[in-house]
Amino acid sequence: MPGVLWLAALFVAPLVIIAVISLGSLDDAGHLVLGQPTLDNYARALQPAFLPAFAKSLYYATTTTVVSLAIGYPVAYWISRYGGRRKIALLVLVMLPFWTSYLIRSYAWMIILRDNGVVNSALIETGLLADPIQMLNTDFSVILGMVYGFLPFAILPLFVSIDRLDQRLVQAGRDLYASGRGAFLHVTLPLTMPGIVAASLLVFIPALGDWVTPDLLGGADTTTIAKIVQVIFTSGRDWPYGSALGFMLMGVTIVGTLAGLRSLRRELIG
Repeated sequence: MPGVLWLAALFVAPLVIIAVISLGSLDDAGHLVLGQPTLDNYARALQPAFLPAFAKSLYYATTTTVVSLAIGYPVAYWISRYGGRRKIALLVLVMLPFWTSYLIRSYAWMIILRDNGVVNSALIETGLLADPIQMLNTDFSVILGMVYGFLPFAILPLFVSIDRLDQRLVQAGRDLYASGRGAFLHVTLPLTMPGIVAASLLVFIPALGDWVTPDLLGGADTTTIAKIVQVIFTSGRDWPYGSALGFMLMGVTIVGTLAGLRSLRRELIG
């Protein structure tokens, strides 16, 4: 019951409020009107003009998830197998960036990647470059910032999954003449698939709704659906329209989450 009440107060209730607002409208004075529910906001949200923003959001979230898994799995595997007594200390180091504000870390990447930033200055001083290269306000900078921000969300569930793996099963595969690569591909990887699915969801969901990193590291020309929702709520003050767009983004997130949970259920139950 306490868990149900907690979810109802902090998850269900806000969703209901946003759902009600998304069916409202604005009067001539810009005030919110809820007396005449309408689906016009959802019709506006389905305009083809927003498809590039949705596609860009999916691209950033998917790429961030893939790169985070590619980096996080070896890190989690090394900590689990070779961390020894230092496992806790190494996990604390993984979570150490969380001790600093996400906004401050994004501004730090701006200082590092800008034309006269740390990277370009170092390359020019060493003679590797004659002129600075543009790294800030590119897809590369956005994905780099998002991977840095969400990588711990991938490492932690992967570590738990790998650390709980019974090494006797891997040894049994080696006893049956499997090579190290074969044992990893046919024993370790399938048995840690629940951790991979969990890590994918924990990275993909916040990456899809992130607007801070695209706004700061991608510049004004980088448009994602989360960034549009933020602008509509703050600058446009059109809460019904922003709520409808937010629900559209939530729908995409729910579809991805259900697909991941279905895959996880198949791995666990068969």
